Amino acid sequence: MAVPVVEALVFDVLGTLVDEPAGIRAAIGEAAPDLDGLGLEALLGIWQRHIAHEQERIVAGERPFTPSAALDREAAVLVAEAAGIGDGAVERLAGAGRRLRPWPDTVAGLARLAERFPIIGLSNADRPTLLRLNAHAGLRWHQALSAEEAGTYKPAPEVYRLAVEAAGVAPERLLMVAAHAWDLRGAQAVGMRTAYVARPVGDPPAPQDGFDLRADGLDDLAGRLEPF
Repeated sequence: MAVPVVEALVFDVLGTLVDEPAGIRAAIGEAAPDLDGLGLEALLGIWQRHIAHEQERIVAGERPFTPSAALDREAAVLVAEAAGIGDGAVERLAGAGRRLRPWPDTVAGLARLAERFPIIGLSNADRPTLLRLNAHAGLRWHQALSAEEAGTYKPAPEVYRLAVEAAGVAPERLLMVAAHAWDLRGAQAVGMRTAYVARPVGDPPAPQDGFDLRADGLDDLAGRLEPF
């Protein structure tokens, strides 16, 4: 059987192209400068667990869809309460997701890949957050899509279908690129091809995962895509 041609690349954003944990950690440290490293990690854990749990509830239909910025604010309130941070710091802390830095290879890697493929960003960040994050991190897309448009979050299939519809091709002609195995499994479930990119954060593949490509970064990914 002939291998389907890859016609476009679909990129996860949070964790794959920007260092989300470092950005949230830095914002917490700014709001609570007296915390030590263990204290920062504990508060980062509160934030991450809240976001993951609430998104899972939304995907499962246990909570109405709530944009990511509102979930971030909920997480910021929890962190502020745990750290004894004043209310005045909550709003800036809640906007930490709009100020995340790209990984060192992200901007140049996207530019290199964009010379050969249409590039679509597909993020759980809501539209306003994604817009400001793209501008802050210097991300350049041919199109950026928010899970908000599907009214749910990855790994719900409706989110990946946004990219399929935007590209106007069969799902097997799209390559989903992410640092999270759970994200790639969601893409596989709708027929997309998959590429895992290793990052210091993320969700590494399990032994049973059968992703099409595995790369150490965007330069490595670009080289591995030469035959496609």
